Amino acid sequence: MTDSPTRNENSVNTIITGTGSYIPTRRIKNDAFLENEFFDDSGNRLKKSNEEIIQKFAEITEIKERRYVTDDLVASDIAHLAAEEAIKSAGIDKEELDHIIVAHNFGDVKHGTNRSDMVPSLAARVKHKLEIENPGTVAYDLPFGCPGWLQAVIQADYYIKSGDAKKIMVIGAETLSRVSDPHDRDSMIYADGAGATILEARESETPSGILSHNVRSDTKVFAKMLYMDTSYNPALKEKGDIFLKMHGRKLYQYALTNVPKAIKGALDKSSISIEDVSHILIHQANGKMDDAIIERLYKLYGKEEYPKDVMPMIISWLGNSSVATIPTLLDLMMKDELKDYDIKKEGTLVFASVGAGMNINAVTYKM
Repeated sequence: MTDSPTRNENSVNTIITGTGSYIPTRRIKNDAFLENEFFDDSGNRLKKSNEEIIQKFAEITEIKERRYVTDDLVASDIAHLAAEEAIKSAGIDKEELDHIIVAHNFGDVKHGTNRSDMVPSLAARVKHKLEIENPGTVAYDLPFGCPGWLQAVIQADYYIKSGDAKKIMVIGAETLSRVSDPHDRDSMIYADGAGATILEARESETPSGILSHNVRSDTKVFAKMLYMDTSYNPALKEKGDIFLKMHGRKLYQYALTNVPKAIKGALDKSSISIEDVSHILIHQANGKMDDAIIERLYKLYGKEEYPKDVMPMIISWLGNSSVATIPTLLDLMMKDELKDYDIKKEGTLVFASVGAGMNINAVTYKM
């Protein structure tokens, strides 16, 4: 039997020391979809007018506009731009990085095609673009649905606390605009973007940084909530191109049922009460859904209401950029670019995400 650590023993903590993001310059407002031809999954034209479809979409998702990359950029390009910002923010030597982990789902998709290109890995491409010479900087990718960036953070925490690494860069980058079906109304949800984070080892007497995590993967019933299939437009089916699809209503209910419990599980592991949470940085998937998730979370603690400033949101103007939503949100908050949401220097954050798989994860973080 070993004695429990005494209070004056230092422990290794995983601390976020730098953030960066790339927000594409092309602003696509909802009225850009007025000329689209929308079909259902049976190939029938939707009977409602596009004005009605777009209005209902905005009410459900709270998305008014989203960002798309310009034709000359791919996911590894914007991942590199976010990475440069994060390295500068952390003030580190890029050659000291032990790992570069890039979370994505579709690799590099060039303008004019929806085909994935991920050989070599996006992480290898980012390391190349950064001109890092150190062979000890291990670069690899992590496809894990929308929770990919957060899952990579969890892996980085394991590396650091095991003593295997001291500095790790985690990036989330995606160009969903190039894999979405323009004839599917769900395509209005998707956006492009990249966010990067530097995590470093720090010793302290008291716990800080990443305190706990909780992950679940429900594949037996829910594996195909998000999937790839041909266009809803019958005229394009023979072409054979496949696009991102989802069972929206089932996914919505799955998230409402399981994400609150996953978040509570992470909080329970770190013995943090809901009252001590400063902000919940949740994957920006659907505004109304995220509201409902947080409402249900607080009800698990017997609370009928939750603080209105607890959940910062950027989905209304950036859309759903998958793995990039949380690191982009974090970067904007760390740089004081969200005036209504100040990160408290002594506060506790919760990160949470849900997506294809179906996968859910949550992390508690002490500032």
